[in-house]
Amino acid sequence: VQLVESGGDLVQPGGSLRLSCAASGFTFDRFAFTWARQVPGKGLEWIATIYTEDRTVYGDSMKGRFTISRDNAKETVYLQMNSLKPEDTAVYYCILGSTLRGVRGQGTQVTVSS
Repeated sequence: VQLVESGGDLVQPGGSLRLSCAASGFTFDRFAFTWARQVPGKGLEWIATIYTEDRTVYGDSMKGRFTISRDNAKETVYLQMNSLKPEDTAVYYCILGSTLRGVRGQGTQVTVSS
């Protein structure tokens, strides 16, 4: 099982980024996926989960700005982030499953700063 996140970058406030999570080593379309983030000294913060039938759920603070999606053919999960704020600065993780306890990738750094 392997998850590889990419797409993190330095972006100005108000900007957008799309994160990708490439999965391998298991049957992709049978699983839900979760995006979470972490800042130094704090625990993982849940962002959103997408289920096998494309049903999505979001954390309240990210709803309306972030969009989770999946492409089963490419075995990739995405997180589109719009209207980014400095407080969105964190390492973003893709997690296998619908909880924060699943296998996760190495993370990708998102920094929102002018």
